[in-house]
Amino acid sequence: MNHYETVFILNPVLSETQVKETVSKFEDYLTSKGAEIVAKEDWGLKKLAYEIQHKKSGFYHLLEFKASGDILIGLETEYRRDERIMRFLTVALDKHAISWAERRREKLKTKAN
Repeated sequence: MNHYETVFILNPVLSETQVKETVSKFEDYLTSKGAEIVAKEDWGLKKLAYEIQHKKSGFYHLLEFKASGDILIGLETEYRRDERIMRFLTVALDKHAISWAERRREKLKTKAN
């Protein structure tokens, strides 16, 4: 199993329940295909560097997961089919990126407390 991280931007006109519903849709998709969700983060509403679909902001979400490589094609197809997703990026993490992500999560936990 490889380690992946995906970030997607949701349309800013969605309600809070619609945002949660969309995020859970993709989490359910990953787990139904045998992926293991390592971490998830809600980065909230952020201003975009440039307009996307005439929108100046969007809801950012990050999902870190372990899965086999063939799941990515289906996941990205689902991103493209969902009109609530404005942009997405999925990357494979190497051992250095995995350790950095773990340190970042630990730092966020200590900051929250």
